[in-house]
Amino acid sequence: MRPKLLFVYADDRFFWSHRLALARAALLRGYEVVIAAGVYQYAREIEELGLRLIPLKLHRGTSSPFSEWAAVRQLKRIYLSERPDLIHQVAIKAMLFGSIAGFGRAPVPVVNEVTGLGYLATASSVRAALLRFVIWRAFRLFLNRRHQVVLVENGEDKQTVVNELKVPEHNVMFTRGPGVNVKVFRPTPESSVFPIVLLASRMLWIKGVREFVGAAQMLRKKGVPARFVLAGDSDSNNPSCVPRAQLVEWQASGAAEWWGHQQDMPGLFRQANLVCLPSHGGEGVPKVLMEAAASGRAIVTTAVPGCRDIVRDGINGLVVQPKDPTALAQAIETLLNDASLRSEMGKRGRDIAVREYSQEAAVRETLDLYERLLRPRPNDAA
Repeated sequence: MRPKLLFVYADDRFFWSHRLALARAALLRGYEVVIAAGVYQYAREIEELGLRLIPLKLHRGTSSPFSEWAAVRQLKRIYLSERPDLIHQVAIKAMLFGSIAGFGRAPVPVVNEVTGLGYLATASSVRAALLRFVIWRAFRLFLNRRHQVVLVENGEDKQTVVNELKVPEHNVMFTRGPGVNVKVFRPTPESSVFPIVLLASRMLWIKGVREFVGAAQMLRKKGVPARFVLAGDSDSNNPSCVPRAQLVEWQASGAAEWWGHQQDMPGLFRQANLVCLPSHGGEGVPKVLMEAAASGRAIVTTAVPGCRDIVRDGINGLVVQPKDPTALAQAIETLLNDASLRSEMGKRGRDIAVREYSQEAAVRETLDLYERLLRPRPNDAA
């Protein structure tokens, strides 16, 4: 019989953008692939690929105890009825709810993938501190059971998992995350028209949107000829959401252009001369930076975990301190004024993406991990 692989996601859009290639490769490798996810956009497309989708009431934005407990109960029913041979839980909420739902059942191998700690790691509010306290202690219980593996994307997240969550170091492994399809994201010549500085991301304050707009305003006052573009939608389910009204106001005032959600990411990078992500932290390794590097674009980002893993200061981009719009503006201006430097950095970034972050290698390594976890262990029969 084919082994059954169950993915657990809060959001089918995140599955579609980050782990579709892995699911398709698993299907070709002989797995039965089931996705339990909150359905927002891609149900038809997922099922047309031969992947079975179970709509999950695991909504990212809710904080209602009744809704949360209903999602846990639904996951428990799914685990009991599907009887998967391997579970891959992706991101904090899916990891937490899936672990609660699976507590006490017969153990099967579980891959818990940390895609970045986001709001939990960066926010300083009382609410964030309380959530950290509760979630960290829950994970100390749930992630230390047999057959559990935790995947992280950068060294700082590994230290958090080992030191704060008390997961043994041998159960924590590095992953390239989704990687980047280097055949789709390819270098192209920069446009010779008015240069575009691009921030492509969900519109969240923790992504450095405020600092990007502040830097754009500084450079406009200096007469620097460039267009500053925000590409991505507002995310009302995230506590760090930039309100749509604010994005519209920036667009109307000329502070920055807001292009909204973009489907054609390779085409978007072809239009850009420089890519910027002034993140406050909480990243894994940002997929957008992998894509920008593979597209041969120089990058300006911040010295936070994940971002500085793929962007090496002075090599394939410039790295500044977070929450510093003045330093950000200076770095952007430096690269806007030097096309040959941007070109050389773009070539080095392409080399880094191909060598270290290819999707093909990321998929192969994860499938190899699945096979290791599914091998019988000497003490499993006990």
